[in-house]
Amino acid sequence: MTVLSNISFNAEGFMTDPKQWNKEIAAELAKQEGLETLTDAHWKIIDFCRATGLATGKSPTLRQITVGTGISTKDLFALFPKGPAKKVAKIAGLGKPEGCV
Repeated sequence: MTVLSNISFNAEGFMTDPKQWNKEIAAELAKQEGLETLTDAHWKIIDFCRATGLATGKSPTLRQITVGTGISTKDLFALFPKGPAKKVAKIAGLGKPEGCV
């Protein structure tokens, strides 16, 4: 039985209840997104997105992440290739960010 067995997801693969999230779940979701290891830089972004998402009820946008963490867009794409805002939201147990296709 995996850590994801009792977690509910929507059709796009986003968790439906952010309260079910923990770091073990994040690591498993990251592997599904092609990220084998989460570094301190990854966690800085994930933690920022969790805090922002839980406070506002919305996943932060790419711009909010870069401004809020001080990490450049280029570095964000290096850490979370191919759609970092969407990928981080998924790993952080949040919903799909507004404006993401």
